[in-house]
Amino acid sequence: MFAALRLAVVIPAFNESRAIVDTVATIPDFVDHVLVVDDASADDTSAQAHVGAARLARPAACEVIRHLDNTGVGGAITTGYRRALALGADVAVVMAGDGQMDPGDLPALLEPIAAGAADYVKGNRFLHPEIWRAMPATRIVGNVLLSAATRVTSGYRHVFDSQCGYTAISRAALEQLALDEVWARYGYPNDLLSRLHVANVRVLDVPVRPIYGEHWRSGIHLGTALGPIPWVLLRSWGTRVAAETRRRLA
Repeated sequence: MFAALRLAVVIPAFNESRAIVDTVATIPDFVDHVLVVDDASADDTSAQAHVGAARLARPAACEVIRHLDNTGVGGAITTGYRRALALGADVAVVMAGDGQMDPGDLPALLEPIAAGAADYVKGNRFLHPEIWRAMPATRIVGNVLLSAATRVTSGYRHVFDSQCGYTAISRAALEQLALDEVWARYGYPNDLLSRLHVANVRVLDVPVRPIYGEHWRSGIHLGTALGPIPWVLLRSWGTRVAAETRRRLA
């Protein structure tokens, strides 16, 4: 536990056999549940996740859930969220299976929730001094543009680095979301922020270390940038505006 909170770490993973061992094995001991969701990988991600679990202080704390069909990163996270709720977790954290998130940053995401200052805390790599050295220039440009657009569509004008998936959410906030309706593939964090705004969830950015190591590969390409993501942004903006309009008129 962390500050008397029962914690679950959700690790969505797709073809991450090279990195998943270290990702799982380095989860801090204060985490109660480690939930690896293998999103129908073609490699041995699930088997390697079990190898990582064996290195934990409490191997039994780790569960590996395997999808038979690929649902997308948002779909994998949703599966993990549901399991975290079923296990009675007070907070669910998302850490990618590719080793891009520093376990040492986990307390910084949890502290605002433990203090009652936020319901959803997300990492912001642009608040970390290593950002300009660690993040590839093309990624900086893409993240700045997407973050600017998401600030408009989500309604959270103070939030940046929308594509950073290192997050923590309280049980109370999670229970307000219609998880079946959240966009399941690339664009998931952008859509989720809009839905959190509709639910009046308090969102806070905290600095996290940007990591682009040997296992890093981008899931975003030109087709994604020009196709699904703009559609997701428009969809999430429309959903938010419609919901907030109905609330004002009620």
